[in-house]
Amino acid sequence: MNGDFRIETDSMGEMRIPSLAYYGAQTARAVENFPISGWRFPPEFIRALGLIKKHAALANFALGIIPAEIARAIEQASQEVINGKWNQEFVVDIFQTGSGTSTNMNANEVIASRATELLGGKRGEKRVHPNDHVNCGQSSNDVIPTALHIAALEGIERNLIPALSELLAQVARKAEEFEGVIKIGRTHFQDATPIRLGQEFGGYASQIEHGMERLRYVQRHLGELALGGTAVGTGLNTHPEFAHKTIGGIATETGLAFHEAPNHFEAQSARDAIVEVSGALKTVAVSLIKIANDLRFLASGPRLGIGELKLPATQPGSSMMPGKVNPVMCEMLIQSGVQVIANDAAITIGGMLGHLELNTMMPLMAHNVLQSIQILSNGSRVFALRCVAGIEADSEKCQAMLEQSLALATALVPGIGYDKAAEVAKRAFETNRTVREVAQELIAADRTTLDQLLDPANQISPR
Repeated sequence: MNGDFRIETDSMGEMRIPSLAYYGAQTARAVENFPISGWRFPPEFIRALGLIKKHAALANFALGIIPAEIARAIEQASQEVINGKWNQEFVVDIFQTGSGTSTNMNANEVIASRATELLGGKRGEKRVHPNDHVNCGQSSNDVIPTALHIAALEGIERNLIPALSELLAQVARKAEEFEGVIKIGRTHFQDATPIRLGQEFGGYASQIEHGMERLRYVQRHLGELALGGTAVGTGLNTHPEFAHKTIGGIATETGLAFHEAPNHFEAQSARDAIVEVSGALKTVAVSLIKIANDLRFLASGPRLGIGELKLPATQPGSSMMPGKVNPVMCEMLIQSGVQVIANDAAITIGGMLGHLELNTMMPLMAHNVLQSIQILSNGSRVFALRCVAGIEADSEKCQAMLEQSLALATALVPGIGYDKAAEVAKRAFETNRTVREVAQELIAADRTTLDQLLDPANQISPR
């Protein structure tokens, strides 16, 4: 060992390791093998690995498999990983062995080296062994899918659902605020019958609520953990009580309903739960894209567009056109949603490639599903605060557009029939007049009756 590096060995021979690194030979070999993207596993996945290793050590000590001092050292080192202290030590690229073995060994080596240090040894001495102690009773093939489920469920429960709740609250508040604003409805991008602006926002709120319900539904499958199946699902080289004790500790610490998968062969060979989760995330993304698109259409202008809404001005919109302000928060959310949809395509293909007893697309699927959770969470929270909270309605513009709409002729159908009402609308269009003006000429009805029929307030609920 010199000041810059040390030599460690694995089953394939010697490797040079940076002298200050906690990781060891297998991690260093993976760094050499996979200089692909520069993308690393996110902190929430590393946290999940720390949880697994911590509670595995406690379970193995309780079962009499590893000594108390080693278990305590692994517990402390793992807690430091959980707390994010050693995130910089997780250096393996996402595009690696499809089982995630390199990242599991990255965790084993970091924790073993740190635990050895805590016991008075030096990094790399293996007083605490990465395989024999930290990985005891485990295989990468059950650890990585377990970490993926833990990270995804924590991300949904702790981050995404609270973010969507914030967005829902803001949208619901606007639905109530705008209940008295009547505007023209639109179908096929053409004028339709009147609607309350509050009803329109109420529809958006319902989309968000449905999305949250879908996410809550998939949590029951995410709660099934593969740990205990070891290499192929048979549980070879692990104690029969290991998975139950380890997962019980993880469930207690996180407060989430994790439990051992009822069928380890499904839990390791298939990633259907992640495909399902991604589908729910994609549906949320589709809803948010629809909402954001609607808002920027309704706020188009400010003078020559629809202009029924006024969005908060958050930044200058053009480097060339002075005074231009763009719907940047809507565009941010739309782009975020598109990325989630793209991630879902990769996750779906990854799920298809679970061959025989193992899916070897797990790092890819982990990267994409956790990114989707993160950007939907952040995007929803920012959109709620910096866009929806400040939206205003232009009631005068809504009223002016209503009076010009040809769709008001629909209210005449019960009295004069579809054909006669269509004639009113057609003539109003051809002569550039309002439906009210033409109807006064063509319909034998007094002004009071006609005004009542054409009152938009009478056209926004069943009659």
